[in-house]
Amino acid sequence: MRENDMLEKDEIFSKVLRAGRRTYFFDVRATKADDYYITITESKKFTEEDGSFHFKKHKIYLYKEDFVAFKEILDDMTSYVLDHKGEEVISERHQKDFKKEYSTETVENQEAPKASFTDIDFDDI
Repeated sequence: MRENDMLEKDEIFSKVLRAGRRTYFFDVRATKADDYYITITESKKFTEEDGSFHFKKHKIYLYKEDFVAFKEILDDMTSYVLDHKGEEVISERHQKDFKKEYSTETVENQEAPKASFTDIDFDDI
């Protein structure tokens, strides 16, 4: 069997979501036993200083036995984000020169923040 015939058999149904420099590929594929599963691929374009570019890809495989739980968690997570932060995209945070604005107000009798276990100084090592 030719390689193209194998690809046609493997890819059953596909959709593409372009989102800026990221592209998401959703593909229904077939196993050797002719059962179906989904792959979700994130492809991100990186441009070098010389103008050349490359893509980094990350792929997950999602099998039928996980569909219901995956969808429930994805729905919960997206609802949580939208409920707490809304649909507005804060695009300036994605800019390379974004600087978070800090409040200059001072609060009297405010305790100093406590160090957490992730606050490590190189002198500690």
